[in-house]
Parts: sequence; structure tokens; C-alpha cells
Amino acid sequence: MLVSDKIHAFPTKPCARRHTPLNPANPPIVLVFAASDPSCGAGIQADLLTLASLGCLPLTALTALTVQDSSGVESIHAIDANLLERQARLLLEDMPVAAFKIGALGSTANIIRVAEIVSDYPDIPLVLDPVLSSGRGDPFSDDEMVDALCELLLPQTTILTPNTPEARRLAEADDDMDEPDAALCAWRLTEMGTQFVLITGTHENTPQVVNALFDASGFLRQDHWPRLPGSYHGSGCTLSSAIAGRLANGANMEQAVREAEEYTWNTLSKAFRPGMGQFIPDRLFWARANSELSEKDSAHDQKQQ
Repeated sequence: MLVSDKIHAFPTKPCARRHTPLNPANPPIVLVFAASDPSCGAGIQADLLTLASLGCLPLTALTALTVQDSSGVESIHAIDANLLERQARLLLEDMPVAAFKIGALGSTANIIRVAEIVSDYPDIPLVLDPVLSSGRGDPFSDDEMVDALCELLLPQTTILTPNTPEARRLAEADDDMDEPDAALCAWRLTEMGTQFVLITGTHENTPQVVNALFDASGFLRQDHWPRLPGSYHGSGCTLSSAIAGRLANGANMEQAVREAEEYTWNTLSKAFRPGMGQFIPDRLFWARANSELSEKDSAHDQKQQ
């Protein structure tokens, strides 16, 4: 049964929201729908750090609580859909949002509710990171949730940012005799409604990570990045939030993708391992570098005195 068969059409009543004027003196605002990661490697914590690092004000609508550490996810507990909606609606009535970022939503009910919310704001760019599983493979989404994403959120998505396994699953490629390439997956996903698809090569066994951007007309650009050693927690969250941040700052899609990829690679190249599990991207690598330079300058000045 289709998810859309289980629900009525989205509410048709006018949205009671105030249109707060943009203030150029304020940082651009991004509303994030995502789950909490107490290890601060991924999830809404990663989104907050990334967006703040890129000069945005991140607002949050928490979708789920997780029990996890740097090694993996033990459990995920979805927030009640009504509470999720109240978080988002109140913020949207108060502040002018320049972009949406959607990560793990926790339940089919939450997917349906978020789809209803964002449908009231069709002009706001929406970045969807599908987060079908954690970095080590812990499942986040069952088949019903995948169906809901494809039916309700993909048609409202500006850019989808799956890795190759996620792209194949969303593109319903599991039954194909041969593994479809990125271009075929992207074509299927744009047919479902998303405007752009960025398929990342993080899960491929290649010397370089190759990320490919597509739209409905086909291939747009490809970027190659040196594959770094180690396993990383939160690289997908970082990339998708960085894209949302650049779009909120006024970049066009190709520019936003390229700049977000460069930022993400820098966070990974400066990643650290705080626990016994995966490396965590350093989203504030630039601040740490500036601090080290300041300390060196201070030490040099003291020697000169």
C-alpha cells in the first residue's frame, strides 16, 4: 500500500505565518529537521556546528533521540509528530528561514508531518540527506519510511545528497539484475521529483572519492577528492548542511555544491578520534588553525621584546 493511500491530502487551510522581512545585518537562517547524536559526530549536532561555522544561524526541529557513541547506534527513538510540528511551526512564524536541511526523521509519521510543513514554504530551498543508515550500517529507515520519503519529500526537494547505496535503494534498484550506475539512479530520482541529485562516492572502493551532480537534464559536474584513511562519523551530515548553508548565503547550486565539498573535505582532513570508534570531522578546523597562528605570533612577539 502506498504511503499516500494512508493519509489525506495536506491541509488546504491558509498557513497562519508572518512574513518577517529579511535583515541583511542578520546571518542567514537554516531550519534543520534531524535526530540528536549525543556523540556530536553526526545528526543535529553536526548540522549546528557546520552551519554556524559557515556563518548561518541554525534553527532546530528535533525529530528523534538516539543512543549512540563514536562506534555506532544502539537505538533510535522518534519524537512525537505533534511535538515535532510545534517546534517547526513556531520558529517559522517568528524568523525568516532561508533554507531547509532534512536529515534522519525517525518515523513514517514524522516524514508525513515534515512534508506537510515544508509544503507551506515552496520557495525555500530544501536539502534532503536521506540517512537510511549510520556510517557503520546501523539501519535508520525501514521500507515504509523509504516509500514515504520518495512519495512525499522527494517531489519537494531541491537537492538530494545520497551516497551510492542510498541512491540505489531510493531509486528502487534493488531488483535490477545489474547494479545501476549513478546516472541511471539520478535519472530515476529526478523523475520522482527532486531538482538536483548529488551522489557521493564515499562508499565506493576507489582511490578517490568521486561526487557527481545531476539534474533532470542529466550530468552537471563531477568532483574528485583524495580518499582519506580511516572511518568517519558524520561526513554526510556535514556535506548536506554545508550545501544548505551556502544556498542560504545566496550561492547557486553548482557553486554551493563545490564550496560545500571543499569545506567537508577540509573537516575530514583535520578530523580527530575522541573515542574508540570513528573519526569525527573538525567543523571548526579554521578556528583552530587561526588559534595556533595567534599563539605562534604571540610567542614570536614575546621573543622580540
